[in-house]
Amino acid sequence: MTLKEFYLKQKEVHRKRTLEVFALLKPEHMPWKPVDGALSVAETLRHLWVSEEGVRHVALDGNFAYYETRIPQGLGAVLGVPGTLHEELGNIDRVHRDTLAAVAAQPEEIFESERVNDVLGYRRKVSAILFGLNDHEVHHRAQLMTYLRMLGTPVPEPFQRPATS
Repeated sequence: MTLKEFYLKQKEVHRKRTLEVFALLKPEHMPWKPVDGALSVAETLRHLWVSEEGVRHVALDGNFAYYETRIPQGLGAVLGVPGTLHEELGNIDRVHRDTLAAVAAQPEEIFESERVNDVLGYRRKVSAILFGLNDHEVHHRAQLMTYLRMLGTPVPEPFQRPATS
């Protein structure tokens, strides 16, 4: 299995678990956040796709526009206004599919390429950037699971064993 194949497979596996968490979200959850200053459910969903789209362009195109705004101005400068649950989940799905297609279309060698932006102090291999996208999704999936628990929604544990009789 090549590194590209492994990345694409891992992205799909992570998405399968993320979709289980997304299925527990309700429209009334969207504005909720645990404390002032934290991301709301809606902002977390929007952050997932906006970040993936922007960082994918860094990795695959060497386009740093996302970071050139986000780093000096903060997350709010790139986030925009969240839409409905349906809209945000649709955008998350669209960007996920776009990432899969864009990575699949790349030659294997791109994973060893570096993306450098001296102004931002940024130097990373494309492989690290892309695998970081997967980690980012897992991180925010855990955040949403925590939010759901705080809202009283039972969230199944990923490693829970079925009860034996």
